[in-house]
Amino acid sequence: MNGAGAEELLFADRASSSFPTSWSSDGKFILYYNGSANSPTGNDLWVLPLDGDRKPVPVVKEPFNQVFGQFSPDGRWVAYMSNESGPIEIYVTPFPGPGDKVRVSTEGGVAPQWRRDGSELFYSAPSDALMAATVDGKGSRFAVIKTTALFTKRLVGNGYGVSADGQRFLLNTEVEQTAPSPITVVVNWTAGLKK
Repeated sequence: MNGAGAEELLFADRASSSFPTSWSSDGKFILYYNGSANSPTGNDLWVLPLDGDRKPVPVVKEPFNQVFGQFSPDGRWVAYMSNESGPIEIYVTPFPGPGDKVRVSTEGGVAPQWRRDGSELFYSAPSDALMAATVDGKGSRFAVIKTTALFTKRLVGNGYGVSADGQRFLLNTEVEQTAPSPITVVVNWTAGLKK
């Protein structure tokens, strides 16, 4: 026995495409975004409860594109990307809400990821800098304390992973191509042996 179970359909929506992006740490919710060309609100963030009737509930449904949501480790906040202010930025909203959203990035940002203790939120800036926002989400209001550029990187598709302590990163990067060493071909080299 390999421990694999049978497949189970959790949710199907033929009217739009759905993309799961995060699972709450208690295993009770799957966070996803969906959208449709016919939707006046573009891509929206939804949760699928895994208990009860499994009816999807909107988390952020506004006339902008909200994508790539990530639950905070304690499940009280959702970080996501939105073009609400024009360029794509990182926002955090309370879960399950209600409450005010907080803009985390100031000059663009994509691919939010939480440090396991919830004290930092990492994201990729348009300048190719990996950013760390020190945050406080322990109270009833979410606060960004400071934002620091950690290092510059060249990611492929915003792919990166963060260790639990936030001290190491696994990056999906482009390898810079170097010029190959020249090859020298010597012809008639045996003529030099006779001298």
